[in-house]
Amino acid sequence: MTVVGDPVALGLDFGTESARAVLVDSAGRQLAICENAFTHGQITETLPTSGERLPKHFALQNPGDWIESAAAATRAAIQQSGIDVDRIVGIGVDFTSCTMLPTKIDGTPLCEIESFSRIPLAWPKLWKHHGAIEQTDRMNDIAKERSESFMDRYGGTIGLEWFFPKVLETIDKAPEVAEAAEVWLEAGDWFVWKLVGGDAANLPRSTCQAGYKALWSAVDGYASDDYFLAVDPRLADAARDKMPGRLLSPGENAGTLCEALADRLGLPAGIAVAAATIDAHAAVPGVGEAGAGTLVMVMGTSSCHMLNAVQGKPVAGVAGIVEGGILPGLFGYETGQAAVGDAFAWLLKLLNLDSFEKISSDAIALPAGADGVMSLDWMNGCRTPLMDGSVKGAFTGLTLSTTPAHLYRALLEASAFGVRWIVDVLCQGGVPVQRYVATGGLPHHNPAVVQIYADVLGSEIEVHPSQQGPAVGAAVLGMVAAGQGKSGFANVADAARAMAAVPEEQKRIVRPNLELQGIYRDLYQRYRALAQKLATDQ
Repeated sequence: MTVVGDPVALGLDFGTESARAVLVDSAGRQLAICENAFTHGQITETLPTSGERLPKHFALQNPGDWIESAAAATRAAIQQSGIDVDRIVGIGVDFTSCTMLPTKIDGTPLCEIESFSRIPLAWPKLWKHHGAIEQTDRMNDIAKERSESFMDRYGGTIGLEWFFPKVLETIDKAPEVAEAAEVWLEAGDWFVWKLVGGDAANLPRSTCQAGYKALWSAVDGYASDDYFLAVDPRLADAARDKMPGRLLSPGENAGTLCEALADRLGLPAGIAVAAATIDAHAAVPGVGEAGAGTLVMVMGTSSCHMLNAVQGKPVAGVAGIVEGGILPGLFGYETGQAAVGDAFAWLLKLLNLDSFEKISSDAIALPAGADGVMSLDWMNGCRTPLMDGSVKGAFTGLTLSTTPAHLYRALLEASAFGVRWIVDVLCQGGVPVQRYVATGGLPHHNPAVVQIYADVLGSEIEVHPSQQGPAVGAAVLGMVAAGQGKSGFANVADAARAMAAVPEEQKRIVRPNLELQGIYRDLYQRYRALAQKLATDQ
C-alpha cells in the first residue's frame, strides 16, 4: 500500500495536570494538538481509594490517568488531523521528572494492587512531591563526607525532587511497599515500557532521566554500591537488584508499539517508539535549537531553563550537567525554578480573583519595583542555585497602600530576578548564555511575564510560536527513532531544525526597555540580599 504525504510523528507530552498529543510532519507542519486532563490531576489531599488526608508536601498521581489521557488525546488528534494513521512513523514521549513509581516485575504499579492501594507511598510520586526532605539531607551529607565525585555533575547538591531520595523515603516510611517493589522506575520509562511491551530485563530507561535525576553517567553508571550502602543497605539493594533494563538516549529506538497499546491509542502496531525524555529537555529540539549558547526557558507551573554548551564544567547550584543529556555531542545544563505559573496561580487564588486579565494590566502600569514591594519567589522551594526545597517565599515592603497589582508585579519581578540569578551562575561558571528562547503555555497566556523577564535580563527574548515545545520535541525524537529510511532524518539536530525552527523573518521577539536597566540592576541586588538573609534565617 502506498501512503501519500510526508511522514508524521506523534509527540506525547505528560505534564502535571494533563497529557497532550501533537502530530507533526517532517516539514514541521503541526497537524493537530489535543489535550486531555488527568481524571485525578495532582493527588495532594486524599487518595482516590481513601478519605484519609495525605501528609504535608505529598504530591502523587494515578498511573491509570496517564494511559487514559494519552489514549484520549491521541485519538482526538488523529480525528482532528484527518490523516491516514499509516503516515505515523514514530512516537516520542516526554514526561515530568522526577515522577517515579514502584511496580511488580511485570510493570503493574503497586498502587493498583488492592493490598497497597491505600498506602500513599505505593502511588507514583509526582515531580513536585517534597516528602523526602530528611532523606535528601542524609544523602547529601554522606555524599559530601565521602567526597563523591558525582556531586560535581549536580552543582554540589542532590535534589529533593530526585529519584533516589524518593526511593529512600519509601524505604524509611513504608518499608512494606519498598519490600514488595520489584522494579523502581521513572514514569516516562514506565509509559514507554507499556508502549513497547516486553519483560523487565529489556525495559527502556532514558539516559536523560537517569543522568539528571538518578546520579547516572555514561562513564560511571549509577552512584557506587559503596555510597548507597553508606546511606542505607536497603537503598543499595534497590539500586542493585530492582532497577533492571537498558539505558537508551532520547531519540534512540526503544522498540515498536505493541498490540495492546496500539488498540488503546487507535494506531497500528509496529510504529517506532523513542526512549523517553524529560519534558523540559524535549523543548530544546521542540523549538528548533540544535547548538550551544541558547537558554531555552520552558515556562509552565514550574520552569526549567536548559542550556547546551561545548564543554562540561562543574557549576555550583546547577541541577544537572549531562553529556548528551539534551542533544548528542553537547553538554546539557539543567537549571530551574520550582514555582512560576504555580506561584502566579496561588496568588490569584489567594486574592480571590477569577482571571489574570485585570491584575496583569494593573501590574504592568505600575513602575518597576512595584512601589517598594518585593517578593522572594520560593513558594515551592528553590531549585537553582540553592537546590533546597525547604526554603520559603516572602513579600516585603507592604503598606496599607499595597494593592493586589503590587503583589503580582513584585512576584513577576521576583521570578525574573530568579532567572537572572541563574544566568549569573552559569556565566560566572564559564558557561556562556548568548540568547533566550521562551516556550510553554505561560509566555503565550501571560505576555507580561516575558516583558518583565526581558527588562530584568536586559536582553531580547524570542517567544517560540508553539505553546507545546516539549510535545513538538517529543515528536522530533519520535521521528528520529523511526530511522532515516522512514523519516528522512539522520540525527536529532537535523530533525529539530526541519520540524521546529522558525524562519528569521517570522520570529516573535520581545525587546527590553533599556531605560529600566539601572533600576532593575539595583532591584536585583536587593533581591539577592533578601534571598541571602531569608536563606540564612530559615
